[in-house]
Amino acid sequence: MGKLLYSATMSLDGFIAGPGGDMSWLTRHLGPNPEIDELIGRIGALLVGRRTFGGDDPHRGTDKEGKAFGGGWEGPQFVLTHHAPETVIPGVTFVGDLHTAVKAAKAAAGDRYVSILGADVARQCLEAGVLDEILMIVAPVMLGDGVRMFARPDGDPVDLEQIRVTELPHVTNLWFRVRSS
Repeated sequence: MGKLLYSATMSLDGFIAGPGGDMSWLTRHLGPNPEIDELIGRIGALLVGRRTFGGDDPHRGTDKEGKAFGGGWEGPQFVLTHHAPETVIPGVTFVGDLHTAVKAAKAAAGDRYVSILGADVARQCLEAGVLDEILMIVAPVMLGDGVRMFARPDGDPVDLEQIRVTELPHVTNLWFRVRSS
């Protein structure tokens, strides 16, 4: 079975989205990233939070809008929500509980990664003990407010093992393995 990977671009002060879920800040930080280009080919499914699925898009107003990884990836998406829309969306399955969503996404991904999109879903996966790896792309900007990469007030520390760090002129990739407790 594949691994669950939480990946996102975050500001230096720890936000993956600005106030109200604004993603427009991200557009100027998207650029060539060979590690991400290689990773996209190793993703077999997406596990997406409902707010992320219906939220802002850094590609808004372009032909890449609404497409995973700006159109660089296609495949099955599993959206974790208690309120599935009545309209069927091709390639998207709405799932009401975390364990069912993880199981379905892993089955669809086979031996490839399940990429988690959404801070709350990533937190839930971490707390459930099913999150395997974290890849944060740190952009040289501070947003000051917004959606935290990881928010767990009163939570215990999470031990990580560094896999690699890749420095690029416009971002830094930080890849970690979640250590079992």
